Amino acid sequence: MEVTCLLLLALIPFHCRGQGVYAPAQAQIVHAGQACVVKEDNISERVYTIREGDTLMLQCLVTGHPRPQVRWTKTAGSASDKFQETSVFNETLRIERIARTQGGRYYCKAENGVGVPAIKSIRVDVQYLDEPMLTVHQTVSDVRGNFYQEKTVFLRCTVNSNPPARFIWKRGSDTLSHSQDNGVDIYEPLYTQGETKVLKLKNLRPQDYASYTCQVSVRNVCGIPDKAITFRLTNTTAPPALKLSVNETLVVNPGENVTVQCLLTGGDPLPQLQWSHGPGPLPLGALAQGGTLSIPSVQARDSGYYNCTATNNVGNPAKKTVNLLVRSMKNATFQITPDVIKESENIQLGQDLKLSCHVDAVPQEKVTYQWFKNGKPARMSKRLLVTRNDPELPAVTSSLELIDLHFSDYGTYLCMASFPGAPVPDLSVEVNISSETVPPTISVPKGRAVVTVREGSPAELQCEVRGKPRPPVLWSRVDKEAALLPSGLPLEETPDGKLRLERVSRDMSGTYRCQTARYNGFNVRPREAQVQLNVQFPPEVEPSSQDVRQALGRPVLLRCSLLRGSPQRIASAVWRFKGQLLPPPPVVPAAAEAPDHAELRLDAVTRDSSGSYECSISNDVGSAVCLFQVSAKAYSPEFYFDTPNPTRSHKLSKNYSYVLQWTQREPDAVDPVLNYRLSVRQLNQHNAVVKAIPVRRVEKGQLLEYILTDLRVPHSYEVRLTPYTTFGAGDMASRIIHYTEPINSPNLSDNTCHFEDEKICGYTQDLTDNFDWTRQNALTQNPKRSPNTGPPTDISGTPEGYYMFIETSRPRELGDRARLVSPLYNASAKFYCVSFFYHMYGKHIGSLNLLVRSRNKGALDTHAWSLSGNKGNVWQQAHVPISPSGPFQIIFEGVRGSGYLGDIAIDDVTLKKGECPRKQMDPNKVVVMPGSGAPCQSSPQLWGPMAIFLLALQR
Repeated sequence: MEVTCLLLLALIPFHCRGQGVYAPAQAQIVHAGQACVVKEDNISERVYTIREGDTLMLQCLVTGHPRPQVRWTKTAGSASDKFQETSVFNETLRIERIARTQGGRYYCKAENGVGVPAIKSIRVDVQYLDEPMLTVHQTVSDVRGNFYQEKTVFLRCTVNSNPPARFIWKRGSDTLSHSQDNGVDIYEPLYTQGETKVLKLKNLRPQDYASYTCQVSVRNVCGIPDKAITFRLTNTTAPPALKLSVNETLVVNPGENVTVQCLLTGGDPLPQLQWSHGPGPLPLGALAQGGTLSIPSVQARDSGYYNCTATNNVGNPAKKTVNLLVRSMKNATFQITPDVIKESENIQLGQDLKLSCHVDAVPQEKVTYQWFKNGKPARMSKRLLVTRNDPELPAVTSSLELIDLHFSDYGTYLCMASFPGAPVPDLSVEVNISSETVPPTISVPKGRAVVTVREGSPAELQCEVRGKPRPPVLWSRVDKEAALLPSGLPLEETPDGKLRLERVSRDMSGTYRCQTARYNGFNVRPREAQVQLNVQFPPEVEPSSQDVRQALGRPVLLRCSLLRGSPQRIASAVWRFKGQLLPPPPVVPAAAEAPDHAELRLDAVTRDSSGSYECSISNDVGSAVCLFQVSAKAYSPEFYFDTPNPTRSHKLSKNYSYVLQWTQREPDAVDPVLNYRLSVRQLNQHNAVVKAIPVRRVEKGQLLEYILTDLRVPHSYEVRLTPYTTFGAGDMASRIIHYTEPINSPNLSDNTCHFEDEKICGYTQDLTDNFDWTRQNALTQNPKRSPNTGPPTDISGTPEGYYMFIETSRPRELGDRARLVSPLYNASAKFYCVSFFYHMYGKHIGSLNLLVRSRNKGALDTHAWSLSGNKGNVWQQAHVPISPSGPFQIIFEGVRGSGYLGDIAIDDVTLKKGECPRKQMDPNKVVVMPGSGAPCQSSPQLWGPMAIFLLALQR
């Protein structure tokens, strides 16, 4: 009778309008993973609370047809991280060991090309509690003249946490508060970073010298334990104090060994000392032991500030800084400045002239300069002046001014910089002043104004400088959008005027500026010129790959377009079919001058002309390829994922059927679909059942349906569906189907819950009980479970089958209760029957109770059935009649017995209208578990002879 009803159901015609099944995306965010709580806040915003270090798992459940694509993005929360710069294209978002910076709002965007995308969001709140920090501050103030001094101590406790922490102050083991002691004040200061509570001890008394503990708590949210820190306050408690063994500025010569001692002069508890260097870490080879810092063979790069810090959590940290200067000199430069007053850029007799000399030195102010003329020290006079620190020049620059230049002033001038008495080599720079000393000019050599090279090759840009002396050339880029040179610097110096580039790329193309430097030459307005760099690169084309579908016998036009390239023109275009060269297509006269694309026309798509076409476009530098896959293959089917209740279970055979629905993607693009090839394979098995499904004319948006039957609970299956046209096989689509427990109100049809799905048919754990029921099977149960207790498998005897189970081991105690509550059912009949299998095996078995919760006038629980004690290692069935007076729920209550050998299990719960069978199951005909001598049931075939049907849907 059951099979007949199924046949009649399958043959009921189903009508659907052509485009009616296409629907825009809808989305809903659900949580999994290690959430502490998910709740709605005051503005109905969903908040997902999770502990730092746990695993975040969010799922975006989508509906719509075709199946929407899901994309996760994020906006920053309290602190930013890089997740929002990327996207996750997956319905499940998983973040292992989530950090506090990863809190914020997460967005799920689902789109399928129909209507507007669906966007949902959820706020993730990451909970944490850091170790608290406790610091002590003391003040002494005069009161009533000089009669006595009042000493006040502040114990400051700071912690970072989410949510805000609660503070508890203790003296010894006693909790402190405002009211109990006039000498104690507890308050929260303003303008603090993190959360802070201050314990103020006013007018310090002898009993105030004790151990103080700051305990912080987030009230065990997410299971985060309290944390505490303790400080011992004595009459000797004092902040740290330091002194240095050297001056705050220490100047040394390179190669010397440097030792600096940081000496403690006070502090209780004993302060901790630490050395640091700014900027950057301590030099390689430096050794910091306690308060002693040693740097062997110091070098110029070791210059900088060295900080010695002492902390003992009392007062502010004590800090001493040594500015270490290692003597060094480099980069000797000069400048020639003609008469500034007359704005001349040339050296002329009778005018003033200034020669300037500068070196980069440490310490800069200790450098001394000497001037020589023609090898002899320059003699100062009214016409020959030496000045220092010209405001128009870099700091500590020496200038030699020649007033009213005479012919006798021509000669060679030498500037020498030195550190008197230090073993640092002198630096000198020489300047020749004569009638031949002229300001520079700059130009680009003939034929070098435009440099054209291929991408990946080296390039050399050149500018020539004339004049005496010849200054270095500075290179920069003119293009505003490319402000930096290929080296990554905004400015690059070349002594010979040549800028050399290795392996140029297309983004290096543009205009480059060369200009004379203001040093090692005339201090005048820079001369400049420009060089254009053209980088040639192979073409970029579109489409890089294209799938072309067309019905048999219809023409097709293939076009390969040049997007960009240098040079921006097509030198040649070559077509190939399946790797074989094709004759060149005829040239279109209008496009003969500057073609930007290549075309190939196929008069008709046939089986012989179907295949891979390749168009290779060249531009004298390289080539790029457009690929076309031409065929008359049908597009893939589009599985319909929103079928209402696609799973149907059958209580007698432990099988289920599945309603498979789909539409055909773009059916009019090719020849009509004649039939589908259906392949069904149970996961983890190789054999598949294959069947051909004939169809009539398939229209776009038309919903096709097929019922898969005799599928085994709770196994999953892979379904493959391939359309066939006169051309042959089209694109295959595959999906995995899973068994889903039915969730509906009791009716005349089967309503058995096998607990195979994680949703357990809508059952929930009671929030008022002591512990929970557990869903498990033979594969997931604890291998260390107590022997001689609990079932080895579910009622079906298969290791994959699930059942509900109570674990009575520690920390469970005698009388603890676990309650499993069904969905709310509307009472549409006077009598109902609750049937279920139970397993009660173990010498400490407690009780299994069935309760009915009536929702007619408030919630009222009544006992309908109860059983206690060890019933053996067997599954037995119970039939319990109930007669609810209104909307109701059923409750399975497991009660823990006197010991840990008291596990109870239930499976295959059925609720149906009407009275229970008058003849109860013979207790001798129970289901014996595998391993106890009973034969195992053989698996039924995947396909029944009359159980699979096709509904080819028409308008």
